[in-house]
Amino acid sequence: VVVDASMHTGSIYEGRSQAGLANFTASMLMRGTNNSNFEQIHERIESVGARLDSACGVHTGGFSGKALAEDLDLLLATAADVVRNPTFPTDHVERIRGETLTGLAMRAHNTRAMASLTFYEALFGDNHPYGYSNDGYPDTVMALTRKDMKQFHSKHYGPQEMVIVIVGSVSTRTAIRLVDKHFGDWSNKQQPHRPSIPTARPISASQSRQVRIPGKTQTDIVLGFFGPRRSDPDFQAVRVANNILGVFGMYGRLGKRVRKKQGLAYYSFSHADGSFGPGTWRLIAGVNPEKVDTAITTMLAEVKRLATSLVTPTELADSKSFIIGLLPLQLETNEGVAGTLTMIELHGLGLDYLHRLPEQINALTRADIRSAAGRLLDSDKYVLATAGPE
Repeated sequence: VVVDASMHTGSIYEGRSQAGLANFTASMLMRGTNNSNFEQIHERIESVGARLDSACGVHTGGFSGKALAEDLDLLLATAADVVRNPTFPTDHVERIRGETLTGLAMRAHNTRAMASLTFYEALFGDNHPYGYSNDGYPDTVMALTRKDMKQFHSKHYGPQEMVIVIVGSVSTRTAIRLVDKHFGDWSNKQQPHRPSIPTARPISASQSRQVRIPGKTQTDIVLGFFGPRRSDPDFQAVRVANNILGVFGMYGRLGKRVRKKQGLAYYSFSHADGSFGPGTWRLIAGVNPEKVDTAITTMLAEVKRLATSLVTPTELADSKSFIIGLLPLQLETNEGVAGTLTMIELHGLGLDYLHRLPEQINALTRADIRSAAGRLLDSDKYVLATAGPE
């Protein structure tokens, strides 16, 4: 049986000056509680071959776990204890701080990671919750205290709008009974309502930022735009358009032209995402530093072609089949089912979403794809971030 639980405890609640606080707090949940220390928590889980993790993103944080069906009670009991009663032991705070700072030092020397981070900072701005790293920065992570984590937990962790998905060999009646047993009496009057997402400033002109990392032999490029919200009516059209641009086969049009035909990149693909707020639509490539300008020019040409011209009937048909064909693969495992149900519930897509999706995809036309791409992509107005050697 798999458990996937989400609460609105993400980095959107921390602010730029405390970047990394939500993630740090989530990392500390399993380090000790009022009832069990670190060793006891992990011994209880590992003794039955189970798994339990806590994590945090921009909007939500929570826990996920996996166990034999007969151990679901133990799994939920342990999960409830760690999210409701963490003690944030001082020695583990410093241990996690050290691990986090090591990770940030490694990030500073990773061209792909730094290009991505710089892109988000440039696109959204430093003070937008999407514009700073939820892993934090060395100065902010160093400044975070145990008190900060306790206060963040006390204010933001609670049952309001909490989603718990359970998938596996367990009856609905049993699952509900166990959730009620371990979470039913939980309350937090401090827990705020979900905040509105700050609007994103429009891209009025192209802008670029470069990160110099000496000693590297590759330059990573992230070139992009604002993407759709998950609730946008044309979200699926954007998804198909992105599949054509840089996913299908060996990375779609980008892979065919930038990588295979012109040999400009070690890899080149695109990614469109959408959440509660404005998403991003990114073109990503790793290239020889001497070929950066040529690769960017080629990528922009593909952006313009997608936004202004109809895709071919074959491209559209192949992408539709690819996306619809992924559905059963995503639902082959308990984890896949749990992740899909969590996404459906968080975004209010309706429990008939999977039944409606194939028809929705198949109804898309070539004009729909061009319209969706044209709404978001402008080859004259974009944000570009590169990271590589001098």
